Amino acid sequence: MLRAYKTEILPTKRQGLKIRQTLGTCRYLYNLYLASNFEVYETLGSGFFVTAFTFDKYVNHVVKKELTWIDDCGAKARKQALCNAERAFKNYMQGKANRPRFKKKRQQKVKAYFPKNAKGDWTIWRHKVQVPTIGIVKLKEKGYLPTKAKVNSGTISYKAGRYYMSVLVEVPDKQSEQPHGEEIGIDLGVKELAIMSNGEVKPNINKTSRVKKLDKKLRREQRRLSRKYESKKKRGEKTATYSANIEKQVVKIQRLYQTLTNIRVDYENKIISEIMKREPRFIVLEDLNVRGMMKNRHLSRTIAAQRFSYFRLKLTIKAKQYGIEVRIADRFYPSSKKCSRCGRIKSDLKLKDRIYQCECGLELDRDMNAAINLRNASEYEIA
Repeated sequence: MLRAYKTEILPTKRQGLKIRQTLGTCRYLYNLYLASNFEVYETLGSGFFVTAFTFDKYVNHVVKKELTWIDDCGAKARKQALCNAERAFKNYMQGKANRPRFKKKRQQKVKAYFPKNAKGDWTIWRHKVQVPTIGIVKLKEKGYLPTKAKVNSGTISYKAGRYYMSVLVEVPDKQSEQPHGEEIGIDLGVKELAIMSNGEVKPNINKTSRVKKLDKKLRREQRRLSRKYESKKKRGEKTATYSANIEKQVVKIQRLYQTLTNIRVDYENKIISEIMKREPRFIVLEDLNVRGMMKNRHLSRTIAAQRFSYFRLKLTIKAKQYGIEVRIADRFYPSSKKCSRCGRIKSDLKLKDRIYQCECGLELDRDMNAAINLRNASEYEIA
């Protein structure tokens, strides 16, 4: 079984410069490939496009003669960036995804790919790792990566002034017995993150004082960045150009975003780990229309902070490792309006009604009633 491990690394100044140069080259080639294919697509039609293999030849024989700095990046990393761009463009042509966007330096969503070329590549020790073309790099978290595991490949990324490494490792399959715990229905919400049919309620982490303080600080730093741009325009500059002070402020904002994301991810992982330890026979979730929910301008910011899609994805992946079945109830299944005791549907239920009251005498929390209905759902799809 293949498993990905992601951890922070501490490269030297020379290694950090090499990594940033590699990421910059990969980003440039990714954008160059998309720009070339967009031109071909608009000129000749949807049936024509340049493959990554052909474009790599063009880079080696034409582009590298004019831009010699491209050779500073490894050939495998360049080729992988073109393959990623080709995959994104094919999905767009086949209608599977939206039009691919150009990579931006500030968003830092580019990763440098490093395959295992030599025997000593990707050798892992407790406190360091051998990265191809980069050399031995120190690990910030010691003992996290498995030292005796076989690594197939890895990527390095740069975000908010920090370097991260992700490696793909072969680990033995888990030999576990068939899950024998109770079934669990999970209702994801805005007031509380997860309400489970067994009576447990996982509170909303975004309501804690720590997250609120960080969120307030983030808004304050964003206003400072906006004022820096406005001051440059007032001094007579037609366009607000990038400067050293603006770069420092951008890094501050990126680090705050990263801190908030890490808090939410850690909280999600702890909840999912608790659920897996119970070994339920199956877990039932609702197919939420997150895109439609985001159209509510009063709740869109809160819904985005709840990360419903990420929670479902992580839970599904973790459940497969433990052999637990994850069921997805239909989007139009009336989990909130249906009585969990008699099955009567209350069509006039409003969002402000937090207590579900039925004619049969049931009086229960609205979200808990929905979680029980999800657990008892008879029509579902396997995730």
